[in-house]
Amino acid sequence: MSDCLFCRIATGELPGDIVYEDEKMVVFRDIAPKAQVHLLAIPREHIESLNGLTEEHDALIAYMMRQLPVLAKAQGLESGFRTIINTGPGGGQVVFHLHIHLLGGTGLPGF
Repeated sequence: MSDCLFCRIATGELPGDIVYEDEKMVVFRDIAPKAQVHLLAIPREHIESLNGLTEEHDALIAYMMRQLPVLAKAQGLESGFRTIINTGPGGGQVVFHLHIHLLGGTGLPGF
């Protein structure tokens, strides 16, 4: 989607502080971090939210979830990390491209 902010970052049309990318996903630093480490992991494919997932996405989502611990370790998050997926306006989603927040380190907010 050409008007999607995250699609435009994934294609390089807009700049992003990318820390990892492959043919399935892109991971970049959040521009308004809520913790010392705050990354956003997105699928290259435009999927609006968790509500847009189908069985066709099962392998993609499993792949992304398996990459999160690898990414956390690469960021120095040896003692643990948090993942959050906001879904829909009522769930706090602001950018309507599925994304997984990976947070850790000092400054991690509580619930």
